[in-house]
Amino acid sequence: MRMFPVYAPKLIVKHARIFLSGVIWVKDLGLLEFDKGRFLHTKKNLPKVKQAIRELNALIEIQSQQHQSI
Repeated sequence: MRMFPVYAPKLIVKHARIFLSGVIWVKDLGLLEFDKGRFLHTKKNLPKVKQAIRELNALIEIQSQQHQSI
């Protein structure tokens, strides 16, 4: 489990893309689980966490598209 003291989307996405599955902890958001390089939604997530997960997954998608176009 990796701990991030601040919400830094690019660093979090980089970690998820390298390790593909696992759990991270982000201050003020809590635990975020990812599998196959994508962050997973759980039923218990607060709206703030759900928005962060959507943002992180969108950033992963953008980076994947850029990588495929090269």
